[in-house]
This record gives sequence, C-alpha cells and structure tokens, in this order.
Amino acid sequence: MSNVLSQKWLLSRRHMLRGLGATTIALPLLDCMSPLRAAATAPKPRRSVFIYIPNGVNVLTWQITKAGRDYELSTPLKSLEKHRENITPISGLHHPNGIGQAHECQKVWLTAAKVSQEGGAFRNTVSADQLMAEVAAPLTRFSSLELSISRGTTTLAWSRDGVPLPAEDNPKAVFTRLFGAEPGGVDVQRRRLNRRHSVLDLVLEDAKQLRRGIGGDDRMKLDEYLTAVREVEVRTERLDSWLNIPKPVVDGKTAANLTRNVSKTEAGDYYRTMYDLMVLALRTDMTRVITYMSGSESHGLAIPEIGIPQTRHELSHHNGDPEQMARLSRSDAFITEQFTYFLDQLQAVKDGEENLLDRTMVLFGSGMAYGHSHGNANLPTILAGGKSLGLKHGQHIDYNLPKLQQYDLANAAGHYAVCSRPVNSNARLTNLLLTMLHKMEVNTEKFADSLGPVSEVV
Repeated sequence: MSNVLSQKWLLSRRHMLRGLGATTIALPLLDCMSPLRAAATAPKPRRSVFIYIPNGVNVLTWQITKAGRDYELSTPLKSLEKHRENITPISGLHHPNGIGQAHECQKVWLTAAKVSQEGGAFRNTVSADQLMAEVAAPLTRFSSLELSISRGTTTLAWSRDGVPLPAEDNPKAVFTRLFGAEPGGVDVQRRRLNRRHSVLDLVLEDAKQLRRGIGGDDRMKLDEYLTAVREVEVRTERLDSWLNIPKPVVDGKTAANLTRNVSKTEAGDYYRTMYDLMVLALRTDMTRVITYMSGSESHGLAIPEIGIPQTRHELSHHNGDPEQMARLSRSDAFITEQFTYFLDQLQAVKDGEENLLDRTMVLFGSGMAYGHSHGNANLPTILAGGKSLGLKHGQHIDYNLPKLQQYDLANAAGHYAVCSRPVNSNARLTNLLLTMLHKMEVNTEKFADSLGPVSEVV
C-alpha cells in the first residue's frame, strides 16, 4: 500500500469511527497508524477469484496430453498461450462426494459437500471463498462479491451455515452497488439500515419464542431461516460501518461503459463487461474475493455471434453427434478466450511494483468433466496468477498419466471412463482449494476432504 493510500485508509477510518459514535470499540495502536511507517509495514493485498464453467467441456478436445513444462495447450485453450508462465492446467482432480452428481456440481464446486442420494433438502457447507473473505473482510468495503449468470441464489458462495449468498447478474446493478452514490444520501441510508435492524431484531425475538414449541423438522427449517436472517444482519452492520467512508471515484468513460444495458444475447460483450467490473473492484480494493458463475448447469449462454444458437446445457448433451461436439469445442474456446481477456486486464494493471495478476489467484474450472453422461472426474481446472503470493506456474500437472501412461483420445468411451471415475483417488480438488486458502492466509490444516496442499504449485 502506498503512503498516500495508507493515509487515505487512516482518514476513512477516522470518518467511520466518528460516524459510529458511542458504539465504537477503540482499536489498539497499530504500526499502520503511523503514516511514516505504513508504506513499509502495511501488508499487500492478497486476492482470489473463482470462475465457473457450466456443464463441463468437450473432454476429447480439451484434454492436454503431455505433463510437465513442455506441454502443448489443446485447441480450446490456445488463447492462453500468452499466459503460459502465469497458468497451471491440472488434470485428474475430482470431488469424492461429487462423483455421480448431475446438476448439483455448481453448488459443491467450492464446498465439496455431500449431496444426499436419497433426496430431501440439500444442506451445503461453507465455500472456500467465504473462509478467505473472513480473513480479508476487515480491510475492504465488501467482504466478497458474488456474480452469476442468473440473479439470486444461483451462486458459488455459501456461508458457514450452508446458506447461499445471493449473486448479481446485471453489470449496471453491480457498478451501482460498488461505486454509486447512496440513494438519498448517507443520513437516509443510515435511517433505512436502522429500520432494517429493528425489523431483524423483532424477527429474531419472535423466532426464539416460536422455536420452543415446534417439532424437530420444523426447528431445522427455522434454524436455516434464522441463519439467513443473521447473514442479513451482519451485512447490514457492515454497510452501516462504511457509510461515512467515500467510495472511489470512477472516471466518466469507465462508468459509462460499465453502466450500459448489456444484453446476454451478445455473450462476448456481456462476459467482458462483467470481467471489467471484477478488475475494477479488485484494483480499487472494494473487495479481495470474487466468485463468478459464468453459467450454471441449467443456464449457460448461447453464443449466436459465433454461430452457436444452443445453450451450454443443450450442447453438453450431444449424444455423440459430431456437429454438436464441434460446437461444444468452439464454445469451450470462446469461454476460454473471455477468461484470457480477464487475465490480460489483470496483468495490465499496475499494483505498486507488481501487476494485479501477480497478487490475484484465479481458479477457472468446473464441477463436471463432461455433461452428456454427467462425468465428475478429471475436472477441467486451470489455476492462474498469484505469483507474488507464492504460486509457481508454467507446467501441466497431470494426476492421470502416471497410471495411464498416455491418453487415447481416439477411444471416446475410454476417455469418458477417465472422466467419470477417478484414476487417482488422492487427486482431490480440495487439495488445490486448501493450497489457495493457505496463500490467502487462512489458518487451517484441512478443508473438507483435503489430504494436503498441492506441492507442485508452491
């Protein structure tokens, strides 16, 4: 953090403390409270972004066939060649609890939770991004930013109580939330938040009384509801504490571009606008943790601009049709090109003596390998960025080849088997998530069913 930024940080917090009045808890004297020492002692930001690919990929054209540093990117991944030293493709990862799942993959991609095979209500666990957000939250206006192809609970982010954190799909709404003026001014917003607090207090008090007289199943449903209420309460308190801190000023040209009415029928423009918003949120330090569901298992964009009228879900259920599979491969390449654009933008932004990509880890992948038969092993996975956080790149890590020796992509049935049953039972996606958690300074020895960090990338 520069000396100027550190002074702004201190000034903003003085405003916050004045606004909190008698409810303020005094802070201990910290090194960063000395402007002369702040630049030397303030920790540099650590950031993480998670981007989801819906319905898997065409595994026959996506698969990289050689491990190590002299690998060749497959055709759908060619746009990433310029970032070869900033990325690590990984083959063979899976979620043990995700094998055999159909349309719950997106929900467990960052949690590794067990989905009951007997049906009934699904209860998720905490997602890795939210554990990171807990560490980063004290330093940013927004503890995390949830984005999606569909507004609402189509999300990658889940609280400690397994409650989905609502996501936003409208670029203009995201920009307004991050950088827009508070409707009616700060005083009006504070009165609204105070009223919300009062309503939440009444709801919690009534629920406590109701809980005493209901059965076990109803009590569980009520607890889930109360968890959601408490999440709103925490976010309300957070909004209140930041009301007196000015938001960053965004130049008019950038603001105009990001508040356009962008149609999802122009998939490239829509994706790039969302990625531009993510870069802006990171570079202004509004948040350090972002999840983006670029499509869900039930909703992935058609791409008419490159001649693909089908949705991602329709393409994934190709039944071996060559034309459908070719379109799926083109869709894979298109989605990867948008991801490459995101990496380009991160790399172009200076972050002190580094660039934004070097201080930002990005996980790009899916909870499904191929959609036609819902194969959940050999998940498409690319880790990017984060060099200044201690990640090393430039190789293809492959957990399948030590046993397979080589890939036979001409044998579709054989490769589909690799993508439906793990070749290496220890190759778990949670190992990679644990590695990222450590780089975000989350103090934990284990995440879900992880066995240990991925040594090849640290």
